[in-house]
Amino acid sequence: MNLQLFVENLVKYTVFEPDAVTVDEKMDRGTKVLTVKVAPNDVGRVIGKDGRVITCIRQLVSATAAKAHQRTAVKILTD
Repeated sequence: MNLQLFVENLVKYTVFEPDAVTVDEKMDRGTKVLTVKVAPNDVGRVIGKDGRVITCIRQLVSATAAKAHQRTAVKILTD
């Protein structure tokens, strides 16, 4: 499964400006790092109250990647 596309779709359903969502993927020490960039007004929506939304996204990605025996990390770029 393409985790980059999976994260991109999850985040697009969360934000007000889905066209501004980009997800970059890179490997770092055996871990697939997915970096999410959104519009400045949508950063709070992706993080959520007490970090609940981003925690749920990370859990979904981690569970999906575990089936393929991969380690993942999801990060949000803020300006």
